[in-house]
Amino acid sequence: MPKVIAFLNAESGAAAAEYVLILAVLGAATVAAVTNFGGDLSDALNRAAATLSNFSF
Repeated sequence: MPKVIAFLNAESGAAAAEYVLILAVLGAATVAAVTNFGGDLSDALNRAAATLSNFSF
């Protein structure tokens, strides 16, 4: 982590702003994906769990 901080401190302000912008876009994309597909994933996992619970060993 100290190497990352040193790298960001050594860069110009414009480069640091670009890194922040990239992180913000990636964060927004992650939130959008989880919001859109979270319910579908939950349903699929619940169906798989229900199917597995019907098996007896």
